[in-house]
Amino acid sequence: MNKIDLNGRCAVVTGGAQGFGRAITERFVSSGAKVAIWDHDIALAEQTAKQIGAAVTAIQVDVSDLAAVEKARDATLAKLGRIDILVNNAGIAGINKTVWETDFDEWRKVLRINLDGPFICCKAVVPTMVKQNYGRIVNIASIAGKEGNPNAAHYSASKAGLIALTKSLGKELAGYEIAVNAVTPAAAKTAIFDQMTQQHIDFMLSKIPKGRFVLVEELAAMVAWLASEDCAFSTGAVFDISGGRATY
Repeated sequence: MNKIDLNGRCAVVTGGAQGFGRAITERFVSSGAKVAIWDHDIALAEQTAKQIGAAVTAIQVDVSDLAAVEKARDATLAKLGRIDILVNNAGIAGINKTVWETDFDEWRKVLRINLDGPFICCKAVVPTMVKQNYGRIVNIASIAGKEGNPNAAHYSASKAGLIALTKSLGKELAGYEIAVNAVTPAAAKTAIFDQMTQQHIDFMLSKIPKGRFVLVEELAAMVAWLASEDCAFSTGAVFDISGGRATY
């Protein structure tokens, strides 16, 4: 494991109780950071925090609720003193159906968590980063946001929107020592697979030239660098980690 210096940094990882979020949290802690896991499943988040160690704090929050996010922000600042890093990772896949078969409520649910959530978290946290003139924001998008997966229009659209949000916010904060970037991973074998059909999982694997899914540790390594001081000039950018699938 390459050493990335996050000593003294305080991070928020949404959806940090499992999957990508847990791997990112573990990598941050091993790099010297303290982490607040923001997750709707507080029991699992507390279990994860206990397993990783004292550097991790679990906070229950619905990222699609502005008041709840502001409360979580205040609790994090009270506990950690500052927020240097925000990783918008919380997300859901939604039900695999064609556009015309997808219920509107299902569409809105996916967009609410995957796109409204990062917007709300940025809205709540960015002012504290501006005040301290330092911050790193990493948005976990998806290769689906670049290419659009069939039978996953809601998920694809939410991740495409997150890419655009990254670019807009990166430009808005370019005058500060705050970098905003996105990563576009291929799928990984995490709990999110439980929301997908086997047919959809097989489709995603067939599109990856490397012939396997990304490992959560591989994504965490990229995120750790994007969250570090070394990432000082890249902002509003999209970093591919798709095993060769990305075509642009």
